[in-house]
Amino acid sequence: MTAEHQRLAVNAGKTVPLAQWGPYLSERQWGTVREDYSNNGDAWHYFPFDHANCRAYSWGEDGLGGISDFFGNLCFAVSLWNGNDPILKERLFGLSNPEGNHGEDVKELYYHLDNLPTHYYMEYLYKYPQQAFPYDQLRTENRNRSKQEPEYEILDTGVFDNNQYFDVQITYAKQSSQDIFIRIDITNRYSKAAEITVLPTLWFYNRWRDGTFKERPSIKPINKTTVKADHERLGDYYFYFQPADKTLYTENETNTQIVTGVPNTSIFTKDAFNHAIIKGENVEELCKKKEGTKFSPVYKMKVAGGATKTIYCRLSNKVEANAFPKGFKDIFKMRKQEANEFYAAILPSGMSQDMARIQRQALAGVLWSKQYYHFDVER
Repeated sequence: MTAEHQRLAVNAGKTVPLAQWGPYLSERQWGTVREDYSNNGDAWHYFPFDHANCRAYSWGEDGLGGISDFFGNLCFAVSLWNGNDPILKERLFGLSNPEGNHGEDVKELYYHLDNLPTHYYMEYLYKYPQQAFPYDQLRTENRNRSKQEPEYEILDTGVFDNNQYFDVQITYAKQSSQDIFIRIDITNRYSKAAEITVLPTLWFYNRWRDGTFKERPSIKPINKTTVKADHERLGDYYFYFQPADKTLYTENETNTQIVTGVPNTSIFTKDAFNHAIIKGENVEELCKKKEGTKFSPVYKMKVAGGATKTIYCRLSNKVEANAFPKGFKDIFKMRKQEANEFYAAILPSGMSQDMARIQRQALAGVLWSKQYYHFDVER
């Protein structure tokens, strides 16, 4: 029996036969029927993509290559900025149903490379253009095309020409069910050096505004490379990260000025990191806050052409004096080998190497597509 089969047997005996941590963070929460409180049932216009970075969700969260606990309380995902975009890349972009000539359609290049049923090992790849992301171009071209014409895809825009993009690979390897190592590899596929800002972001799903929880959760610093995330149901978790250029704190609260025109009562809104990184707004205040429901260390790096730079993080329910001890990187090799053994055991014998790779990646896509669905029976 493989190590993964043993873990699955243990999970089968639990009340909830799921890994507590996994890819339960949705890839798109905006525009969903669950977030629609309109009078006419128009979910796409009620909660458009343009509100996703500044408006707190009611029924879930989303992010780029992210994870959460199985109740979606505490979330982690990676945010990026290429120095040219008008917004941080915090989630996948796509067209709403009225915008696409063939309906709703994601317009990104991303790949679910690997995953295990217990999520002890996961790989995700996102390709991020170094030029400004063509949001308006994708909308305009697809809106102007008829149903009989092909869709206008991101490769058609030319932003990936000459390999002028970053490969952002996010890998998770669990030490235990509640102790997760995270590796973020940034590879410059272009021939020339390019800058990128990376924000490994930790935040709480906003369930305090509806009165679900008596106490508002909080993320507070322990030292320069550790924060503590305190939640009344989840308990305490510690987010460890390598030395960063700065650390930012804000709240997962709606920017009412943008969404409804009502002046904000605080600068600490959901999109505060966006304004701080891109416009330089309130950076000092976000650094000094030292408490919030959304947190991120900030890494601004210049990556030579063809080179790779790596950031390591760790999310754990354990207090660790040394979160990245000598040999910690071996956990990624070990879990990858366990994934190899698991798939070797379940895939049909005699299958060609190419076919085995296809089936394994297909299963990875299924596993990566799990998501938390908030169904409150009492409400």
